[in-house]
Amino acid sequence: MPPRRVITGRSQEPRKRFAEELKKLRLERKLSYRALGSALGWDATLFSKMEKGETIGGPEVAQALDTYYGTPGLLLTLWELAAGDTSQFRAKYREYMALEAEAASLWQYAACVLPGLLQTKAYARTLMETGLHEGDELDRQVEARIGRQELLTGPNALGFRTILSETVLRTPLPNRDQWQEQLEHLLAVSDRRNVTIHVVPHSAGLYALHSAQVTFLRLADARVVAWVETSCSGSLVEQTADVDLLQLRYDRVRDLALSPADSRKFIMRTLEEAQCEPSI
Repeated sequence: MPPRRVITGRSQEPRKRFAEELKKLRLERKLSYRALGSALGWDATLFSKMEKGETIGGPEVAQALDTYYGTPGLLLTLWELAAGDTSQFRAKYREYMALEAEAASLWQYAACVLPGLLQTKAYARTLMETGLHEGDELDRQVEARIGRQELLTGPNALGFRTILSETVLRTPLPNRDQWQEQLEHLLAVSDRRNVTIHVVPHSAGLYALHSAQVTFLRLADARVVAWVETSCSGSLVEQTADVDLLQLRYDRVRDLALSPADSRKFIMRTLEEAQCEPSI
């Protein structure tokens, strides 16, 4: 059977097609992101990120856009196809990514690696290469991760707090210059008013959450959910009792962590040590 003829010339990849359709409908009506946000009650940056393919938002956003544009079911159908597409994000992250895009604030504990929102491109690439990504897929994954960092910038940047295990800062990149760049980036990000960084030193001893990466998301409806991730799996925790237990453990780790000011000094010392290491 001959290949199906492409009539529209538009992308056949679900995520790209969804983003293209969003942009097409907005431009046809000569709407700015701000005007669209005002009309629908969502932050304008969400629509920008959706058109760039950085997030697909939630189904309620797609439904609201369908109603506004008079395209009943079209955008929601495209959203469902995009949500099922694993070409850019692995399937286990789909629901988390949709929630992250709409979260009012995030707080996190990092056991072994830096949170994606704080990684440089070199750090993200090196980390993903260890996960056997390569070629175009590796490039897409890196760009997608770096694109998410827009959540921390702009007038509507979300609040972000992270507790870094000392292990994170004692695990450098193979390339010394890239590791120094990452530490400098970490210091620069810590200067932002919406970002708070703690370091929990090894001297704190054993504590809960020591072996998993945990992220809490406060959603627009004030509900809090948690994402718990290991090196080979991740799960969304939504039951209030389970989230509360994780939150209690997080709070206890925070009690053991250095203050933001002392944490910054710790990162600066780590950078100074990296700068003094002899080249090989």
